[in-house]
Amino acid sequence: MDRVLLARGIDPELAETLSHPSMQQLHDPALLPDIDKACRRLLAAIADGETIAIYGDYDVDGITASAVLYHTITAIAGEDLGTRLITYIPHRLDEGYGLNAEAIKSLALSGARTIISVDCGITATEEARIAKDLGVDLIITDHHNPPSDGSLPDAHALIHPRIPGSVYPFGELCGAGVAYKLAWRLLVLHDALPDNKVTPEHRELLLELLAFASLGTVADLVPLIDENRIIARFGLRRIQRSSFGGLRELVSASGLDGERVNAEDVGFRLGPRLNACGRMGHAAEAVELFTTAPPARAREIAQSLHRMNLERRETERAILEQAIEMAEAQGMTGPDRRAIVLASPDWHPGVVGIVCSRLVERFARPSILLCQQDGCCKGSGRSIPGFNLHAGLEACRQFLTTFGGHDMAAGLKLDDSSFDMFSESFIKHACSLLRPEDLINEIAVDTEADTRELTPEQVTRLDKLRPFGQGNPKVRFLLRSVSIVRRPETFGSRANHLALHLSHEGAALRCIMWNGGHLRDQLAHGQRIDAVISPAISSYSGRVEPVIEDWREA
Repeated sequence: MDRVLLARGIDPELAETLSHPSMQQLHDPALLPDIDKACRRLLAAIADGETIAIYGDYDVDGITASAVLYHTITAIAGEDLGTRLITYIPHRLDEGYGLNAEAIKSLALSGARTIISVDCGITATEEARIAKDLGVDLIITDHHNPPSDGSLPDAHALIHPRIPGSVYPFGELCGAGVAYKLAWRLLVLHDALPDNKVTPEHRELLLELLAFASLGTVADLVPLIDENRIIARFGLRRIQRSSFGGLRELVSASGLDGERVNAEDVGFRLGPRLNACGRMGHAAEAVELFTTAPPARAREIAQSLHRMNLERRETERAILEQAIEMAEAQGMTGPDRRAIVLASPDWHPGVVGIVCSRLVERFARPSILLCQQDGCCKGSGRSIPGFNLHAGLEACRQFLTTFGGHDMAAGLKLDDSSFDMFSESFIKHACSLLRPEDLINEIAVDTEADTRELTPEQVTRLDKLRPFGQGNPKVRFLLRSVSIVRRPETFGSRANHLALHLSHEGAALRCIMWNGGHLRDQLAHGQRIDAVISPAISSYSGRVEPVIEDWREA
């Protein structure tokens, strides 16, 4: 444990503080720009019985952010709020990401005098103008990169931790995190108790809402440091025993009944099911699951999300095979073309972002996949450390209709006729910044270890560093020159996983290599290998059973 902490630059004497974070360490939401102005407008709207619209996004972050504000406003207004509170999620394929003019006009026609955006809106200058012209007060809450030219929407309130002039001490909140801070401040100002306290009922609500905030925080891959770590740590504990029936149904449909939900479960089980709703259907269903759905309807939606996720997997597999074949045929996987940019009319727009991530994992270079339809190309990009994807798109903006996102992920749209020029320009930009050595997948390890050190007690101590994720990666050890002491075994319904028994000076451990079944014939009893492993305890046997992430011959 101490070697791991030292490798991460953490003083072992501070480990106790790190492993026992406190809710008291969360930053004061009053420090966020415009937050009190937004709260005063919302409290007035609730008091006057106005129609309020929550405008979200179709990913996990936007879905959970919508749920956070829905339950907060409902708690203040009472259960009779009814149709005076609208949740709106744009359709991924028909409307695309972010605020759009037609939706704002439609919400205004429905009587909404106040619209709150969550997880979107920081670049919506034109949409903010339209809202103002319609007499709608637009409150924008977002965490995406503000426009590089410094222009910001003329909204009633703009809550964002990183806009110019912000004094908020932490800039890496996700959309659900920003929404949670707004919910917290809204309850503080509503209850008007000394020392910025809230009533016991509202305190319990804020603790319950951490479950949604933690889902968005982990799924959106923001760094799990500072208060994101606190939100994730306390929120993940709330998911399993949540008072929100829809969340419990999602846990059940994901096969997590009776298990303690961790960040890996969000990344591989809960998150993909929620995202599948936005990719393969309409994310409004997921918001319904978390807000208004009665028990039978919640169970129906959760099962539907499970089925859509299975469909998403098959679609992803087919697109990935095509994209790999195209990239290799066009020479985009070699050292001279240091980015992948592909387009096809046959690809599903809701899935190309995931496939981009798979291409990055495989080829270690920025990747952009676009769907061609009706004369335009629309899609997603993913990047590698050291290459700012948002800045890369900015450098090619003359070819783009719209774009936005982060350093590591972005969405974009362009005319079909501009594709070739954009592709060449983007690849040229990548080549100017990336060196051949940047195009090698690397796995960072904390330190070397041997099998004798991986005892249940030590692995349990390492678990205190959870939750693992972006900015706080799971612990990895290098096992150097260990022997395979039994014949490699495959397991799983399709024999797609591999089990190896590894030993160092007589201390043997069963280790798992997920999706490594195809490697069985490359490994043999008696062979010596170097292995990168992440320590784990099997939920079935209770024994230490590390996961092998990579290996090479010793």
